[in-house]
Amino acid sequence: MKNQWTIFFSGHVKVKIVGKGIERFINQCVRENIVVWEVTRLTDFSITCSLHLKDIHKLRRVVRNSSCKLTFEGGRGLPFLFQKALYNIGFVAGAISFIFILFILSNMVWGIEIEGAEPETEYKIRKELDAIGVEKGKFQFVLKDVNEIQKHLSETINAITWVGVELNGTTYHFQVVEKTQPKEQEFFSPRHLVARKEAVISNMFIEEGQAVVTVNDFVRKGDLLVSGFIGKEGQTEVVSARGKVMGETWWDAKVEVPLKTTLNVLTGKTKTTHYFQLFSLNIPFWGFGKHEFKQVETTYQEKPFYFISWKLPIGYNKKIIRESETVERTYTKEEAIKVGIEDGRKDLKKSLSEDAVIKGEKILQQSVESGKVKLLLLYNVIEEISAVQPIIQGD
Repeated sequence: MKNQWTIFFSGHVKVKIVGKGIERFINQCVRENIVVWEVTRLTDFSITCSLHLKDIHKLRRVVRNSSCKLTFEGGRGLPFLFQKALYNIGFVAGAISFIFILFILSNMVWGIEIEGAEPETEYKIRKELDAIGVEKGKFQFVLKDVNEIQKHLSETINAITWVGVELNGTTYHFQVVEKTQPKEQEFFSPRHLVARKEAVISNMFIEEGQAVVTVNDFVRKGDLLVSGFIGKEGQTEVVSARGKVMGETWWDAKVEVPLKTTLNVLTGKTKTTHYFQLFSLNIPFWGFGKHEFKQVETTYQEKPFYFISWKLPIGYNKKIIRESETVERTYTKEEAIKVGIEDGRKDLKKSLSEDAVIKGEKILQQSVESGKVKLLLLYNVIEEISAVQPIIQGD
């Protein structure tokens, strides 16, 4: 049996042959290399058979040299389908246009859903998405990868701890976990406010209770700041002390900064190759040629195509080759000290609340050992120092 796909693409016809000497006619076809199949005898003097479309001219020469007559029963295959399509060009063009438009719409962004974020945080996220081009009506394959979008949002929006990005069909789904700031609990039971660490009082705002310290007072851990007892002696009332007490505290930090560091940096030169993906095969169509970079960093971006909600075995891929080089960064001792102080500040801010302020720093100790500048730093910080202490009955 001939390959059915080959027959379909080349086309074949079914013919009826009527006359005497049909057997001689078939033998002559074989001698002329005319392949026939599906030979069916209708009567003693008539048969039907199929043959390739390209052998029609050979068959006509055989018919002219015989006493048989030839009648075409019909044709099948791609050439005949194409011919029928030409007769119905309007319908075919409309169907192709519909499929093309549906394909285009299936690869655009039509929805952005954000879950787990407060309205203010959601507004910031949408604003950042607009800034990087992630908005309704944009083609998906020209946008950043979901991992790059996730990294960008995590780095630019301080209000979120984690954000998950997922592309389902034509909709981006964002799952947000916000930073939970500890909220002061509403205490209805009596309490004092005491110092949770050593500090010098810088300012106070007392909502309820009796302050027992003043600005510039030095307090130790556990010292009473705001009493829950108010009123005159003999006429005291127990309340839930509330307020904010800011104090100057001290944080020490040990920092090490190498005087010489080997870094791998990008030069800014890139070479991008664009591919059309067909199943597992990547076919380049733009950005041919080899690069001349000695040291490179390579990243891949894959953008599959969709038809409605189905992922197609075709897509658009991009390979970005960035030139990199190894450089040696060298600090003087003074430069290393400045970098160490700044690094210490950055690390300290991670441990402080948002309303805390680093007032200044002092170098307690410095030394150079094994090619590193070692610093012992003392930072002055203005921060909230009060803590709750319940008033036990009988105090």
